[in-house]
Formats: sequence, C-alpha cells, structure tokens
Amino acid sequence: MSVPAKAVGQPKKAATAAWIGSALEYYDFFIYGSAAALIFPKVFFDDSDPATATLLSLATFGVAYAARPVGALFLGHFGDRVGRKKVMIFTLLLMGLSTFLIGCLPSRAQVGGLAPVLLVLCRVLQGISAAGEQASASSMTLEHAPPDRRGFFTSFTLGGTQGGQLIATLVFLAVAQLPDRQLLSWGWRVPFWASVLVAVAGYLIRRNLQETPAFAEQAATEGVVKLPLVVLLREHWADVLRVIAGALIASVSTIFTVWALAYATSDSVGMSRSSMLWVGALANLVALAAIPLWATLSDRIGRRPVYLIGAVGSAITMFLYLWAISTGSYALTLILGIVAFGVVYSAANGVWPSFYGEMFSTRVRLSGMAIGTQIGFAVAGFAVTFAAQIAGPDGTDWSSVALFTAALCVPPVIAAISARETHTVPTELLGTRSPRETSQPETVTA
Repeated sequence: MSVPAKAVGQPKKAATAAWIGSALEYYDFFIYGSAAALIFPKVFFDDSDPATATLLSLATFGVAYAARPVGALFLGHFGDRVGRKKVMIFTLLLMGLSTFLIGCLPSRAQVGGLAPVLLVLCRVLQGISAAGEQASASSMTLEHAPPDRRGFFTSFTLGGTQGGQLIATLVFLAVAQLPDRQLLSWGWRVPFWASVLVAVAGYLIRRNLQETPAFAEQAATEGVVKLPLVVLLREHWADVLRVIAGALIASVSTIFTVWALAYATSDSVGMSRSSMLWVGALANLVALAAIPLWATLSDRIGRRPVYLIGAVGSAITMFLYLWAISTGSYALTLILGIVAFGVVYSAANGVWPSFYGEMFSTRVRLSGMAIGTQIGFAVAGFAVTFAAQIAGPDGTDWSSVALFTAALCVPPVIAAISARETHTVPTELLGTRSPRETSQPETVTA
C-alpha cells in the first residue's frame, strides 16, 4: 500500500495531537470523577444520608459509561465513513460544552429534583463524547505510525489521558483548599468552567492534522464501508469480544480514582482530601513516564506479554493498595498507590491502544475499537457503584472490593491469552490475514 507523500512526517504530529487532545478531553472527564466523590453528594444529593448520597453520586459517574456504547455505535460508524479527524474534533467540542454546562448547574437546594436530572443529562453528553475520543485518536496515531513503532506512538493517546487526569487532580487540589462554604457554593464550578479553554485549545491543535494515509488509501481505492457495523460483526466478532473483555481492565482505574478516594476520605479512615488527591497526582505523574516505556517494550517483545503484566499485576497491587488505605498509613498508601496505578496498571493501559487497534482492518478499525472498548468501559464505570454496595452499609469492607476488582481483571487476561500477536504484522495487513500468512508478506499484494 502506498503512502501519500503529504503524510510523511506526520507520526509525531499525530501523536502530539492525540496526547494534547486526549489530555484536554479527559481533564473534563476526570474532574467529574473527583467531584462525584468529594462534592456532588453535598450539592446534588444533600437530601439523603451521607452513605446514600455518596452512592447516588457515584452512580452518576457510571451513567456516562452506560451512554458510551451508544455513542460508540454512532461515532464508530461516522469515523469509518468520513475519517478519524472529524470525529476527533467533534468529541472534543462536545466534551467541552457539556462540562462547561455542569459548572453552571443549580444545586438541589435551589431547584430541587431538577438539579440531579440536569447533572445526569450533562454526564450522558460527556459519555457520548468520550466514546469516540480514544478510538479515533488511537486509530489516527496507529495509522500514521511507522510499523515497528506503533506501540510507542499509539501510547501517546493514553499518556494524554493520564496527563488529563493529572491536571484534573491538581486543579481539585487547589479548589479543595477553599473553606467548605465557598467550595460547595462556587469553588467546585471553576474547573468545569475552564473547559471552554479546553475546547478552544483542542480545536486549534486538531484542525490542521491530516487524515491518515491508511484511511485515505482505503477511501481512494476500495472505498469506505457503507455499514461498518455489519462488516465488523461478520468478520471481526471474536476480536470485538476480546476487546470488550480486555476493556474491563479500566475497572482498576475507576476503583482507584473514585471509590478508593471516597473510602480514604470517609470518616472510617479519615485521610484528608488534599493528601489523597496527591496520591493520584503523583501516580499519574509516574504513569506519564511508564506508559511510553511499556509501549516501547511491546514493540520489541509483543503486545500480549506486556498487557498480561499489567492485568495480572493490577489484580495483586490493587489489593495491596486498598489494604494500605485501611491501615490509615498515608506513607504506605502513597507508595502502593504509585506502584499499583503509576507503574503496574500502566503496562496494560499503555499497550491497549495498539493491541486492540491492530486486531482490526482499516475499514472498521474505529468502529471495532470504539464499540468494543465502550461496552467494556460501561461495566468498568459502574464498577464504582458496585464497589460502594459491596463495601457494606458503612463502606469499610475494602477486601471485598479488592476481590471484586481482581475478578474483573480475569476477562482481560483471558482475552490477551487468546488474541493474536500482531506487533510485527505490516500495517496494511492488520486484521485481514492469519498469523501464518502475515509472516510471509512478500507473497501478498496490497
């Protein structure tokens, strides 16, 4: 397959656009998680007892994940029909708008039951936006990347996600210093209002990015698929199931980011908001370095072994992290939080954009990644709500939550073991030929 001359030199630009755009996009998404754990129980659900209010607030966090599969169907179809770039711009603008509107919402004390309804509606829009962001950014970077460095370049998408989470955490560290009265009235709104800057900056970065050579070649020669979903389910149904199972690994992130934060700052443990936000900030800082390193390793030894390190290791280290919180030792919590989330989880997190994307051909890649990941992420999103119920009425049964998280790591392990190893397969042959045939590319004509 020939590469358009104008696409030469685009890998770094595509990776940069993916990193920055994803960072800005997921800044919006993650400030909601922090607010759901720390603020919203007192602003939108203050008519309930504290435990119930927290449960309801965490449920709104999961609502976006329920909306994501629906958004994936639409945005996956759109991306495989008209290109990756347009989806990347649309998702960013939608996320910026919906997040800004959350910052403008009245509290329950002001408008009663309408307040949480409006909150859920905005959260649904966030979920639809996030449904297409990672799949389109990962497809863009994978299809621009040199064949022997696809893991490294696609990892920039998840590096950006961690960067967004880091920025969101630092912002909440600042507002968390406000007195409760100011924090609950206007302070929590500032990070959401800042999404206007997020949307503008992201648009300026992404508007000049070229479409990928793989998609351009597909459209110019064979043409785009009219119904990508039909082709996807006919030719790649097994890989879609693998991606759904693999995406459950995101439960580690949601448990770490939301439930563990709520548990550590509860009366039963008593750690401060600021100290726990610093655990997340430092873990994400370490992840920014760990993700590209794990991805580079996957370019050398394969996607599966690196992914398995992350999936199996996360099941173990999350147990240790929640145990550390239960002891009340901040030093132990900080160290194990960095190890669990910053290092070990980064192995799976850094390699899945290339691992999943390489399972599909160009004509259905965005649909396959979007639909597969978002169904799995939907379960991961509600893992926080399930964890709150499993933890018991007083929210202290951390060991049950740890076992629940470990159980959710089992399907990703099975998915990785059953998947093909694709790190040496030429880009134009991804998702189209058997492993035996792809080892002899010289016999194949593009």
